[in-house]
Amino acid sequence: MAEANSYEEQRSRQMEENKRKLDELRLHKLSAAVRQASAKPTPAKLLVPRNPRLNAPIRRSGRIASLPEQPDYRPAKAQCNERAELPDPVSVYATDGERAYAISKAQELKDRLGSDHPTFIKPLSHGYATKSYHVSIPMHFIQYLPVHDETMVLVDEMNNKFDVLYSCKPDVSHRRPMLSRWRGFVAEHKLAGGDCLVFQLIERRKFKVYVVRASS
Repeated sequence: MAEANSYEEQRSRQMEENKRKLDELRLHKLSAAVRQASAKPTPAKLLVPRNPRLNAPIRRSGRIASLPEQPDYRPAKAQCNERAELPDPVSVYATDGERAYAISKAQELKDRLGSDHPTFIKPLSHGYATKSYHVSIPMHFIQYLPVHDETMVLVDEMNNKFDVLYSCKPDVSHRRPMLSRWRGFVAEHKLAGGDCLVFQLIERRKFKVYVVRASS
């Protein structure tokens, strides 16, 4: 019995000693602080833009920034786009007599030009003058033209130049060689249905184009 009491007394002393050490180390306060910190909600993460450079200020050299504003020599978008809006050509439906007159005058002009340069006549229908983005070339004329697709030049009677694209291999829809991207020429000369054009090949990739008006 005395041995059991001695054990209990020793155990009590040991517990008192452990409690005293815990108080000295303040471990219970530290554990409470850890529990309190873990209970706090985690702040939401800030959303970072996918491309932070989008909102960044434009960096420019101080030397360049001090220079005067330079003019923009780049061509306007409407000039680069073949299908950009152009002034509407004259929507005139020529009579049969006017068409015949224009063709006869174009034939007279072709005869006066002689045979030094290959020449062909192209009467314009209303669709060619108002809607078409290409003009077909007679099959017999292909012998004078390049064997590959190339950029060619149309020169009018005032020596104004217009770049067009020559397609030597006809596709299923057109079945003839053609000059495309010529809407600038059409709009500039206000071509109408019934007008007649005389194409004269003055160089390998250059046509001189004469306009005979049906309205004249």
